[in-house]
Amino acid sequence: MSIWNKDSSDQDLGPRSGGTPPRPAVSPGPLQTPGGQVSPRLAPESTRSASSIGRTVVVKGEIRATEDLYVDGQLEGRLDLGEHRLTIGPNGQVRASIRAREVDVQGSVNGNVEAADRIIIRKDAKLVGDLKMSGVVIEDGAYFKGSIDISQGAPQKTAGPPIVDKSAAPPPPA
Repeated sequence: MSIWNKDSSDQDLGPRSGGTPPRPAVSPGPLQTPGGQVSPRLAPESTRSASSIGRTVVVKGEIRATEDLYVDGQLEGRLDLGEHRLTIGPNGQVRASIRAREVDVQGSVNGNVEAADRIIIRKDAKLVGDLKMSGVVIEDGAYFKGSIDISQGAPQKTAGPPIVDKSAAPPPPA
């Protein structure tokens, strides 16, 4: 047997002593968290790519990304995800100016947040800063201190006739 040529008797049958077990070549499929989110580590490759900052990671500076980001560690500075989603996990502590398509806060944020679509502040989350977005969800039990600026997206088509302010028009003659 040669270390360069692997024959059928060299099949990997499990962990070796002193080593780590081999990782599966195929993802076992999406892992749903209790909140219904797909875990970025085990998501199938057909979903959007995502990066994560783990519980023990501390980042100071500016982050720009062209993919979704999950932060469960500490982040201080500026965060720009453009048209992508930011999720701040339950252990996440962010002191930053944030810009993303959608922001889901489960941990703690101190800074202004701007989202093209919406901002969600979950039950046990804490957010101190000014918000600017098209829509906002603040669950019962969440802490929020700051101002809210709801900007209109593209005009929506309504199903009914236009609303006319009758108080401005004189009454018709009898």
